[in-house]
Amino acid sequence: MTGAYHILRQRIDAAAQLAGHKVSLLAVSKTKPAAAIGELAALGQRAFGENYVQEARAKQRELAHLALEWHLIGPLQSNKCREVAEHFDWLQTLDREKLIEPLNRQRPPDSAPLNVLIQVNIDDEASKSGCPPDEVQRLAASIAAAPRLRLRGLMAIPAPAPDVTGRRASFAAMSKLYDALKSTFPQIDTLSMGMSDDLDLAIAEGATLVRVGAALFGARE
Repeated sequence: MTGAYHILRQRIDAAAQLAGHKVSLLAVSKTKPAAAIGELAALGQRAFGENYVQEARAKQRELAHLALEWHLIGPLQSNKCREVAEHFDWLQTLDREKLIEPLNRQRPPDSAPLNVLIQVNIDDEASKSGCPPDEVQRLAASIAAAPRLRLRGLMAIPAPAPDVTGRRASFAAMSKLYDALKSTFPQIDTLSMGMSDDLDLAIAEGATLVRVGAALFGARE
């Protein structure tokens, strides 16, 4: 894993240099054991993304001695709001108004505000979570008004287009949406898009955070 991590960091740094902006790495650790997370943490990786709250909570308890940053990157069900508010640093998948009030209310007052990204269904896929692009401004205003939440930006999982042109168009649409949101909320700083097979293209189109699993841990079991 050491070699894969350093190769990936070099790849991200090279793409970021070409794009002219900083890019962070989120290690997607869903389905991977706590030991693998610990191995990456020993190399300097601090931010980890999980899809399922219960799976993440088990790993958080096992790795409580490490100062890690936990992101929920899977869909959030209403009945999991308390656990996310209490035990995660970031929620990347907020996509509807009804989640905002419970997350804000249940975020512990002695914790920093929960960092929130709005997930956008940029390609209008019926099978995918995320709000329509035209709802972004409204959701952002509600998040920004919640004192225990911190609006950080946008997240998307574009449709797996077979050609570079199609994928680039989705990333470019997200970048345009992000720029429009930043004109209203200048404090935002995160555009989360791009994974193992397309992170270079995503960074070229403006991604500031890429979510990588396979290139780090190998193929999912």
